[in-house]
Amino acid sequence: MKRNFFKSQHLLLASALLVAFSFASCSGGSGSGGGTDSTSSSSSSDALIGAGSTFDNPLFSKMFSEYNKINGLKVNYQSVGSGAGISQLTNKTVDFGASDAPMNGKQDSALAAPALHIPVTAGAVVLSYNLPEIKDTLLITPSVLADIFLGKITKWDDPKIAAINKGVKLPPTGIVIAHRSDGSGTTNIFTTYLSKVSEEWSSKVGKGSAVNWPVGLGGKGNEGVAGSVKQTPGAIGYIELAYAIQNNMAFAKIQNKSGNFITPSIASVTAAANITIPADSKISLTNTDAPDGYPISGFSWVLIYKEQKYNDRSADRATKLLKLISWVIHDGQQFSSALNYAPLSPNVVSVGDAILKSATFDGKPILQ
Repeated sequence: MKRNFFKSQHLLLASALLVAFSFASCSGGSGSGGGTDSTSSSSSSDALIGAGSTFDNPLFSKMFSEYNKINGLKVNYQSVGSGAGISQLTNKTVDFGASDAPMNGKQDSALAAPALHIPVTAGAVVLSYNLPEIKDTLLITPSVLADIFLGKITKWDDPKIAAINKGVKLPPTGIVIAHRSDGSGTTNIFTTYLSKVSEEWSSKVGKGSAVNWPVGLGGKGNEGVAGSVKQTPGAIGYIELAYAIQNNMAFAKIQNKSGNFITPSIASVTAAANITIPADSKISLTNTDAPDGYPISGFSWVLIYKEQKYNDRSADRATKLLKLISWVIHDGQQFSSALNYAPLSPNVVSVGDAILKSATFDGKPILQ
């Protein structure tokens, strides 16, 4: 599970090149938004094509590999960020998108037809830092976290950090913020949390998949932010838990609404996700009321068109897609825990099943 960071980057690059080649072969090439040929996901390639969340990528890599072993179906997934995944779904250049944030009104209105959100996992956005001299796990409160990312706290030995880390010898190292440069569901989770716990953040910066950061260096994807933190002494950045663990990166305990300092883990994310969710599954888990819940948790969704007969898509392709997603939210959940994702609860799976059964091909249900 613990990979060398640079090795993982090479593997990701190789995967991206493979996907790009496959994508070009079925669409005649693509632009930065995933291509302009609206039929590229529809016909000539037997492989299903997905794009979006880097948060999901470690889990999807395992799931899609295992699914291939079962029935031979190939899934080419591009870890390009939630915003790019939504853009490619909008352009109909992929079979599915993946996002750590529900589509907003503007994104919905850009679609040619309604999209479905199927929750596929829940995970933690962690605050990872590069302070080799600190052996204790740092504690961070909501107000201190907001002040760090607002650029108001600039040194690690700031009195506000010291006050909640008594007995820890903090270095005078300058704080370097690492944040996402691309449209990101991970950013949406993080900034939604900050907007809930800090009025100043809410009024000055706000929430969304992309915001105007007060300070910091941008990196592309969870991979890019993780790389920036690892390579920059004094850096702190927000990344998905699996990336932090796989790259042996330190991450903080965050104080939740109940006043408890919570370690991000499968158990604390599960506690945060132990709620009733609406029929469309669009809900935020941030700033949970659960006493043992990690406060910067979130669902991630696969996004598909409700009506699957568009362009020259076949009924067979639509059926393969729906069966894949159904497997992901059922049998595929067995791979979650080992990769530090929280398996979906039975009530969330039930909601996902109902959403999948609403998908149609030429007006008729695909799954019975």
